[in-house]
Amino acid sequence: MIDRDRLVKKIEDLPFYLLEEVADYIDYVESKQNKEVKKVEDITLASEKALSKDWLKPEEEEAWKDL
Repeated sequence: MIDRDRLVKKIEDLPFYLLEEVADYIDYVESKQNKEVKKVEDITLASEKALSKDWLKPEEEEAWKDL
């Protein structure tokens, strides 16, 4: 595992012409992470209608009434 200070030092030591490539890669990694989060949100929204059938049952209301 690399620590933040060591990573910053590596970036600071890079030649200027490589910084854009590093920035592009960081953007790619962030974009990939955002897509994964969006996918989870989409799955949650897509399943909401199907799960709501169970959520609306009287026994579910009883089970969750104290929360």
